Amino acid sequence: MIDEKKKERNTILETLRNKYRLVLLNDSTFKEVGSIKLNRLNFIFVSGLLIIILTAVFWSSIAYTPLRELIPGYPDVKMRNNIIQNKIRLDSLEMEIKYRDQYFANLNAVIRGDKPEDFQTEKISSMGEANLAVLRSKSDSILRHDLELAEKLSIPVSINSVNNVSLEKLHFFSPVRGMVTNSFNPMASHFGTDVVAAPNEVVKATLDGTVTMASWTLETGHVLQIQHDNNLISVYKHNAELLKKVGIRVKAGDAIAIIGNSGELTTGPHLHFEIWQNGVALNPEELIVF
Repeated sequence: MIDEKKKERNTILETLRNKYRLVLLNDSTFKEVGSIKLNRLNFIFVSGLLIIILTAVFWSSIAYTPLRELIPGYPDVKMRNNIIQNKIRLDSLEMEIKYRDQYFANLNAVIRGDKPEDFQTEKISSMGEANLAVLRSKSDSILRHDLELAEKLSIPVSINSVNNVSLEKLHFFSPVRGMVTNSFNPMASHFGTDVVAAPNEVVKATLDGTVTMASWTLETGHVLQIQHDNNLISVYKHNAELLKKVGIRVKAGDAIAIIGNSGELTTGPHLHFEIWQNGVALNPEELIVF
């Protein structure tokens, strides 16, 4: 009996392992075009592998692509938005119902001569002071950063600093040594002096002060602005590179930038230098020898 079972198993294995040849013939000439050798075991393995791959591809396309929205009953984007909006409206409606019930309860209390309850106070007090935690929110962090930056940019004013100090008594350090190519001309909306210097020349601060702007604009390229005492402001435009950041305290003669040709309103490497006092542009050539 055992031998018969072994023979049956061997017969099945031999049947699965028997090799077959799939031959492709030309229907007109009966010439063999191609052939494939296989057995039943390989055919079952390859077929199963293909079924697994096709199943995985089909499941992935349904799970990770918009094709899943084509399945009947699956919520699309519009339906999900409606569900979210309905949830928000439901929460608001529940809160309004609570307020209405509290209103009627307080109205009944007033009619009875009792003291009405404050719904908001009761809600907050029910939380307990021990459960309250003060956390730093994003808006608080932004406000803190703005206040620190404003304090950093505040210009210290000495007791002896007076707005009407004569400019002749101030020593203006020349930002660069070079040749003036375009002078101060407010009638032509040119509120500064253009100075051409050697390539990669270092631009220096004309007075002690604090950097209040260090940015880039489309017209004037890399721009740096310094706030000085006596309501004086110096502006340095068309730089190739800025060496100081906003809030940095600088001394007269400190390197603050590299002369360049940045921005659209320039025709070559130079420094456009401006000096302002109380909102009025001053002629730099009357204060500085370039």
